[in-house]
Amino acid sequence: MATCIATILTLTVLVSLLSGSAYAITGNYKEDNYRHPYVCLVGVYDKDQNWLWRGSGSLISPTVVLTAGHVTESPAALATIWLTEKIDYDPNDPDPNGYPVYDKGAASGTPYTHPDFGYYVDNNGLVGFITNDVGVVVLSEPVTLGQYGELASVGTVDNLKVGTDVTFVGYGVQYQVTPKIGGPYYAWTGIRARFYATANLLSDKYAIGSTFMKCSSNAAQGKGGTAFGDSGGPVLLGSSNTILAVTSFGPNSNCAGVGYYCRVDTRDVLDWIDGFLP
Repeated sequence: MATCIATILTLTVLVSLLSGSAYAITGNYKEDNYRHPYVCLVGVYDKDQNWLWRGSGSLISPTVVLTAGHVTESPAALATIWLTEKIDYDPNDPDPNGYPVYDKGAASGTPYTHPDFGYYVDNNGLVGFITNDVGVVVLSEPVTLGQYGELASVGTVDNLKVGTDVTFVGYGVQYQVTPKIGGPYYAWTGIRARFYATANLLSDKYAIGSTFMKCSSNAAQGKGGTAFGDSGGPVLLGSSNTILAVTSFGPNSNCAGVGYYCRVDTRDVLDWIDGFLP
């Protein structure tokens, strides 16, 4: 998978790609093979059921899906999730096999975005940063699974060592094609399937702040990463089901180097999510 936003959006094209989708798993990615059955593809629509974009998410209860704020933000009003390992579709058909028709999928519901979510320009010249990039989808009907994602407790990330193993999971794109016709988003492609990849936690001494994790994302070095379509997918602690963060954005259109992931182990975020849990 790869990590780039809105999916994953890059810093310089954050706004222009909002109608696309977040990164996909890249690098050392592997087929999930039901390791993470609670991870889903999230399709988002406006109030008139017109298709907007897609991302990834995690069922943390039978009725609540955790994802990124840039996946659930306005004009999003409706959402559908898919839990199958692979989504069958024809990329040349605007309405392929029920995707992206609103009333298809495993379940449907209402998206909500963290009240402090937003984009801003930082004084250090790195534009397009995103803040409080957390959202949820509350499903209209419960989805019964044998396993759900588990939220990390407050401050978990603060106590992790640099180099700690993490796992990315999502339904994003997997590789780039050439020539890059139509810009960075259109240069990425791959099947709509659930993949996972392993990477490492890097130092938290960076400009974006303590509400994000920075992780390795360099396929050239055999490391896993995220890309367009992976936005909102979980960053798991090692091989566990503990969700440390959700995929947010990357610093370049190649979805390489490092990726940034919005932490869910802060008191503010956990309290907000708890308000939706049964």
